[in-house]
Amino acid sequence: MNRFGKYGKFLVYLVLVVLINLAGITLFFRIDLTKHHVYSLSTESQNVVKTLKEPLTIKVFFTKNLPAPYNGIERYLHDMLDEYAEAGNRYFNYKFYDVSAKGGEATPESIANQKLAKDYGITPVQVRNIEQDQVKFQKAFMGMVFIHGDIVDKLPAITSTNGLEYKITSTIHKMNNKISTFLALKGKVQVKLYLSSSLNRVAGAMRMNNLSSVPEKLKKVVEGLNSKYYGKLEFVSLDPATDTNAAKEAKAHNLLTLKWPAFLNRQSGVKEEAGSGTAGILVQYKDKAQKIPLIVAEQIPLIGTQYRLEDVAKLGDTISGVVDSVVDINEKIGYLVDHGTAPLS
Repeated sequence: MNRFGKYGKFLVYLVLVVLINLAGITLFFRIDLTKHHVYSLSTESQNVVKTLKEPLTIKVFFTKNLPAPYNGIERYLHDMLDEYAEAGNRYFNYKFYDVSAKGGEATPESIANQKLAKDYGITPVQVRNIEQDQVKFQKAFMGMVFIHGDIVDKLPAITSTNGLEYKITSTIHKMNNKISTFLALKGKVQVKLYLSSSLNRVAGAMRMNNLSSVPEKLKKVVEGLNSKYYGKLEFVSLDPATDTNAAKEAKAHNLLTLKWPAFLNRQSGVKEEAGSGTAGILVQYKDKAQKIPLIVAEQIPLIGTQYRLEDVAKLGDTISGVVDSVVDINEKIGYLVDHGTAPLS
């Protein structure tokens, strides 16, 4: 009995020693992985994710079983987002969406998730796959979407892990900073449309038949953006042809002014008088302003200068970027060199 007790104690001690060693190996392996910050977050990233004051959701759309060098990115993302979740507060959430085909065929779930990805502006990219000395190409989803309050941002094509933490943290920081900035913003950010009514007389001859609909279309774009800017945007439509102050402002900001000689309008059969007109968009907050072209001049060989009207309905992202710039929400984040990103100056 005593002999059995001795063996029993020995076995218990042996099991404990094995478990302790296994734990030590696991811990060592983890430390070895993270000593060069492969998966562990920088202090800057931890601080940024801890400051969230509203729910932040990250949706990842990533095709599985990709060829090298893309095959490790999804695993890297899993580990990195785990670190963000561990460092962050209750407002940080993330989810991976299955967009991969099963056995070469798409499932209803993957089809629905692919549509969701495209709705967010994440489209598949083409990657090269070498099989049996043959080069093949496949399309793969490799993007992620950030949703913070009413603000949506994205990294549409993650083709490398280099600098990925910097990109993720910068996006989170920018979105968090945007919410705080615009909630506390005094006054409105004006999106001003300068469009001379005189241009309507020559719009047809310049192949810009949709010019007259620009004010209403741009107004709708600004209204759509206003939800994520907490109502801080104000649309203003100005006619430099009848408003002398608007004409002076347009000239001061060097907005495009077109001049034309007298000509016979072939569409209407009417002789048009010589004239001029101004077109452009100005985003302004207090004394800071940036312009956005509305009409673009293009040089075409053997033909000469042609003018193209921008698709106003697609100007949302451009306007959003300029709004962020004039309000100056993009505070820089410093990073250590060993995080795979060059330090910011």
